[in-house]
Amino acid sequence: MVWRACGGRWSRGFLKGFDDAIRVWDVCKHNVRMAGGKAERKGRQAPQQQRFQGIQFDKSKGQHILKNPLIVQSIVQKAGIKSTDIVLEIGPGTGNLTMKLLEVAKKVIAVELDPRMVLEVTRRVQGTPYQTHLQVIHGDVLKTELPYFDVCVANIPYQISSPLTFKLLSHRPVFRCAVIMYQREFAMRLVAKTGDPLFCRLSVNTQLLARVDHLLKVGKNNFRPPPKIDSSVVRIEPRNPLPAIDFKEWDGLIRLCFNRKNKTLGSIFRQKAVCALMEKNFKTHQALQGSLDNQADADLVMQLGDVTNDTSMDLDSGDFDTMDEDMDGSTIPSTFKDKGLAVLKEHDYEDKRSSKLTQEDFLKLLAVFNKAGFHFS
Repeated sequence: MVWRACGGRWSRGFLKGFDDAIRVWDVCKHNVRMAGGKAERKGRQAPQQQRFQGIQFDKSKGQHILKNPLIVQSIVQKAGIKSTDIVLEIGPGTGNLTMKLLEVAKKVIAVELDPRMVLEVTRRVQGTPYQTHLQVIHGDVLKTELPYFDVCVANIPYQISSPLTFKLLSHRPVFRCAVIMYQREFAMRLVAKTGDPLFCRLSVNTQLLARVDHLLKVGKNNFRPPPKIDSSVVRIEPRNPLPAIDFKEWDGLIRLCFNRKNKTLGSIFRQKAVCALMEKNFKTHQALQGSLDNQADADLVMQLGDVTNDTSMDLDSGDFDTMDEDMDGSTIPSTFKDKGLAVLKEHDYEDKRSSKLTQEDFLKLLAVFNKAGFHFS
């Protein structure tokens, strides 16, 4: 019991006031007031949406705003923008990168899906000399017909990384370069070389169409709100002209080879399903008698970016050769199996694995198979 000395006795009147003070202190301990509001208690799950300058960001939509000005400046410098360049920015957000681009470019075309961000980036240039140099397109970049541009700079939602990359690579006329922020693992797959555990169909297809270089790693704490993983900035320079190949044929071969990238090519081409597919394609080509369109258009290039059910995106899973042929007793089209294996043996590819082949190897493999009458589309 708490007493107060007053005429030799403790006043009960003070007890109530003292208890009230204790309760106030107890509340304050758990609700520390800070400049931005109440601090979250330790252990409480952070919200999926966070506010900045009155704008609520949604992590589920890939809204992570780059807040570090040093990294923003580094990206602009590495893009090598000229004063005569038209720059395409995808996902300008609140305009941190946009404002730096406007300082060096002739014009910036920003494509933004979120109407709130459209208003914010437009507001930032109002009343400034840059107002007439910024064009904002409100829409989904994957569904938007892109205008002419010299350089692309983007901090993109990671869930559209692959389709956006190949949409850019299919764009005509060819742009000079793109500097793009990706999820780090995706970026490392883009630049992966032969023998790298991350080397996959995405690596081969991207490097067929462009020269790809890793520029810098960006930690997750450089974003608001921070994502769960780190990021990387990659520079992409499209090849011009593109290799003179049939992209449907290329896509078919690469999908086949990377379905089990650690198996030998001999093992892959012994499989019943593969032999049956080649026989079907052979008959189709015979029926069409060479009337297929071999022109590499935008749709064919974009198809290379389809990573749906792409097992080559998995890390090495130990799928090395054990029992490679189909064991169900079915008859394998021996003519196509023997002919395919003969092509591989003649050019010393039977015991090689897709994960160890170079870009030149795949181009040669496609050429020798086509010459021998094999087709993959």
